[in-house]
Amino acid sequence: MKPTLHFFVRGIMGLFFLLFASMPSEARFSAYAKEDSSLYKQFKGSVLDSKTRNELIYASITVSGTSISTISNSEGKFSIKVPAENQQATLLISFLGYRNKVVSIQDLKPEKNVLYLEPSTTFLEEVVVKGGDAKNIYAGVLANRLQNYGDDPIQMTAFYRETIRKRRTYVSLSESIINVLKQPFQSGSQDQISLYKGRKNADYSKLDTVNFKLQGGPFSALFIDLVKYPDFIFSNEAFELYDFNLEENTQINDNQVLVLAFKQKQGIETPLYYGKLYIDAKSLAVVSASFALNVENKVKAGLMFTRKKPAGLDIYPTEVRYQINYRQQKDKWIYAYSRADLTFKLNWAKRIFNTVYTTSIEMAVTDWKKQEKNENPDTQKLSSNVIMSDKVKSLGDPDFWGKYNIIEPEKSIETAIRKLQRKAMSEGGVE
Repeated sequence: MKPTLHFFVRGIMGLFFLLFASMPSEARFSAYAKEDSSLYKQFKGSVLDSKTRNELIYASITVSGTSISTISNSEGKFSIKVPAENQQATLLISFLGYRNKVVSIQDLKPEKNVLYLEPSTTFLEEVVVKGGDAKNIYAGVLANRLQNYGDDPIQMTAFYRETIRKRRTYVSLSESIINVLKQPFQSGSQDQISLYKGRKNADYSKLDTVNFKLQGGPFSALFIDLVKYPDFIFSNEAFELYDFNLEENTQINDNQVLVLAFKQKQGIETPLYYGKLYIDAKSLAVVSASFALNVENKVKAGLMFTRKKPAGLDIYPTEVRYQINYRQQKDKWIYAYSRADLTFKLNWAKRIFNTVYTTSIEMAVTDWKKQEKNENPDTQKLSSNVIMSDKVKSLGDPDFWGKYNIIEPEKSIETAIRKLQRKAMSEGGVE
């Protein structure tokens, strides 16, 4: 039985409200072996537009000839760790609307590398849609999934981060290295996730009288995958619920990309989505998508997210946005990155002022290979109802991630981590 749209939204980002007396459980993992840093080198830098010098966010950075990769963060910053055996290779940087850039790893400095990408200027041929209907593009996307994404399960190493802010102050940060068994779209099996290592930094004293928790963890990020879970967004009645139209084309390197916009039809009261699909014109593979939830009906939108809350509290979202990127490997595309940003208002019945919380989740695939039978014995299998902040513990070790690639933290997150670590250390909470 296919999940309904209502179930999916809870799956993408379930908000779990408990009384503040409920505190995180003990972490399962207690110690990790130190890794030899001579086995890899780390390089940091920024990805910018060569003309405007604007930051290019969520750009893909891959070590050529390997599946080692990362993305630039929301400030255009990146860091990537390259094994010793691959340091004679190159980095490939790609971004929608720009020409690919290839950089020799030997030419990189440890820090402050600036990589400029050139906007694509190749003449875009007019695309003729058979039948003259943009719906055919979306129908073609579904019909071509097998040839574009393959039918083999893939083992992925990924970095996952979730944050909670009360107004502008970070009150919770959780980060993890996870193993993902990504099931092919034709399989009825759900993707599987196991936790290798993780850490958190939290200041529960900032949460007023509720313990604000996120339910679903990395599964929430995976459920944004429109290729694996198209019915979660559009359902089987996509053409009855949404209007589709083609906008001006763009490119990735020299490949033409169609821009298919969608929004819910007039007269439908259920909160649905609006946004854009970016589709390779030749293969009809979705290479990227950005979309948001219609939150005009705040009561119905609030019910889609809240699993449990105290009496006298009303909660509703004011903004809900999602991003999904795929990365091309030879003639196939694989899930590469997803992100969700949600802002909520909390109104108490007997209080004059409301409280605003913003939460973000993001996950980037940093390595992958075909499925192997033997699962890493040092991992803990997670359920789709997991609360990640209950699964990891506070750690202050700056070398905690070792050889694993992560999404470079934004400046505000770096500052928050330092503040929360200092607070935890002063209270004797960092192990």
